[in-house]
Amino acid sequence: MLRVAMLSGWHVHARDYAKQISQTGRARITAVWDEQPERGRQWAAELGAAFEEDLSALLKRDDVDAVVVNTPTNLHPEVIIAAANAGKHIFTEKVMALTVKECEAIKDAVQKANVQFCISFPHRTFPANLFAKRAVEEDWLGGITLLRVRNAHNGAVGNWLPDHFYDPKACGGGAMMDLGAHPMYLSRWLLGKPRNISSVFNSYTNRAVEDNAVSVIEFENKAIAIVETGFVTPASPFSMEIYGTEGSLLIGGPDNTVKISSQKYAPGSKGFVKPSKLPDALPSAIEQWIDAIENGGSAQFGLEEGIQLTELMEKAYESYRTGKRVDF
Repeated sequence: MLRVAMLSGWHVHARDYAKQISQTGRARITAVWDEQPERGRQWAAELGAAFEEDLSALLKRDDVDAVVVNTPTNLHPEVIIAAANAGKHIFTEKVMALTVKECEAIKDAVQKANVQFCISFPHRTFPANLFAKRAVEEDWLGGITLLRVRNAHNGAVGNWLPDHFYDPKACGGGAMMDLGAHPMYLSRWLLGKPRNISSVFNSYTNRAVEDNAVSVIEFENKAIAIVETGFVTPASPFSMEIYGTEGSLLIGGPDNTVKISSQKYAPGSKGFVKPSKLPDALPSAIEQWIDAIENGGSAQFGLEEGIQLTELMEKAYESYRTGKRVDF
């Protein structure tokens, strides 16, 4: 059975990952480290795991094969590289790091150590989004002209996000860096290589990071993506719209449905139809990571995907800071 250490309870998804690991029946949590020792001790006690105040000591433990990184984002390079150098397999919350340069250093360490690496891209496992990928690849919509993806919640106006999620140094940003990661990596997955990006961010609640944000990306295939996110909307279901020269695809929204208008997909149909069958969901990122460790191969969301997401984020924030369109 795989023996896993949880590296920090800082991120709001840390407990979700711990639960997922336990539910696999193929891994168990043996140790915890946290940059805030008191939080780490409490969590370790809840998990029935050992607590190590010193990260290097944890990484030397014989009962740790792999780590799950949930630290503040600005600590990712230090922590992930240390884990790789210790020969531990690595799962990390997004984003991989705040700069492409830091991501490249992580990549070098992971490849040198020959350990498994996976980043959390859950939306790429969902049946509706897998259908969108197939629609693009099968050319059901013709040439893609516009993609719009919205992913938002009310964490800031509802005051349920932890205060440290508004720390610009630890997080590297606000809503776009966090929730915006999902539409960002979806747009890169669906549309390919980006050409330029423009961003408009603001803080409706007057916090130190943005809580309301939009980026517009032009891709090399001339498609345009509109990426929307925020922490200020109490009723904002995930939604994706893809428009092409020969059809349109609508996903999510209030009814959480999938509807496609395409003569290539459904000859003779009039208007939008619901697909008769969606692709099966893929295993979760945690499950893919464990599979890769046990059986070889690799998870679908690895080093290159992590670098691509950080590249989008780094350029998006550069555009926001400068007020200019930024080329890739």
